[in-house]
Amino acid sequence: MTSAALPSLDLAGDVADLTAALMDYESVSGNETALADAVETALRAYPHLEVSRDGDSVVARTRLGRAERVILAGHLDTVPLPTVPGSRGTVPSSWDGEILYGRGATDMKGGVAVQLALAASLTDPARDVTYIFYDHEEVEASLSGLGRLAESHPDWLKADFAVLLEPTNGTVEGGCNGTMRFHATTTGRAAHSARAWMGENAIHAAAEILVRLRDHSPATVSVEGLDFRESLNAVRIWGGSAGNVIPDAATVEINYRFAPDKGIEEADAYVRELLAGFDVVRTDAAAGARPGLNLPAAASFVAAVGAEPKPKYGWTDVARFSELGIPAVNFGPGDALLAHTDNEHVRAGAIRDCRAALRSWLG
Repeated sequence: MTSAALPSLDLAGDVADLTAALMDYESVSGNETALADAVETALRAYPHLEVSRDGDSVVARTRLGRAERVILAGHLDTVPLPTVPGSRGTVPSSWDGEILYGRGATDMKGGVAVQLALAASLTDPARDVTYIFYDHEEVEASLSGLGRLAESHPDWLKADFAVLLEPTNGTVEGGCNGTMRFHATTTGRAAHSARAWMGENAIHAAAEILVRLRDHSPATVSVEGLDFRESLNAVRIWGGSAGNVIPDAATVEINYRFAPDKGIEEADAYVRELLAGFDVVRTDAAAGARPGLNLPAAASFVAAVGAEPKPKYGWTDVARFSELGIPAVNFGPGDALLAHTDNEHVRAGAIRDCRAALRSWLG
């Protein structure tokens, strides 16, 4: 779809149709500008909102002097489009009855549509609301638009409570696991493969790393009444230089998803103990967030939604809000298991139900 044919965003219409319009903007990480432009233009049409922008992040706020301020946040970017021919989780979007297919359907343009619809319609909410639409969530943490806002405009993020509209199937998910990545490297001695006994095979030496990871039993850790499942896995492996050379180096990339009872250094030590004897370098880390559902703002939201809260197994920006001292939960339309898939889709009713629940709570 060419830029000239991209749909305008009707914030007053059906929130499911708004989701489809958002999905028709291809916004793979790094390509959010056109969508951010459309979001900013749409929001500036509403005089009850104060709209600001930093890069491809857009922030809209009410200024009603309420006793409490809440944040509704969501990211504009998606993971890359599927490469399998015939995949429905792509751009532009498509309908099959009441099911909407396409990249971002669950992660997380349905949630962004809910934010936009509420921003337009809630002219007199019981709580002041800050709506944050940010870029670069689906890539390394150093590029995060939300992180950039926290550093450059911390006043824009001041609030008593935050809701991140990541897909949760319409229930509240408290906290999130932390995540970190490592490179575990083995070294050997290069030689011609016809005279392999003259060398030392670094790829073969990496087998012990894989055995330890395969035999590792991931823990399930209860934190404030929610059970967080951990995982520790090899996600990539590489080494060698040619088909007739014994490799002198090999690297295994490892991802550890750890429960929020641990800090980064404790989680780091856990992995290093498991891989003792190997050269291990941590390449990335983001702390998790404890649920905090007993806090007054979170408890009132859980009561309003009604469903029993669950843990969030993946890392989300609730952890970033937690670092800022803002209690936060995940709550949004769609099934997280469909995120990033070639069959990504969401039910129109799930988007409408999410909007209704938040509208009722916000007053």
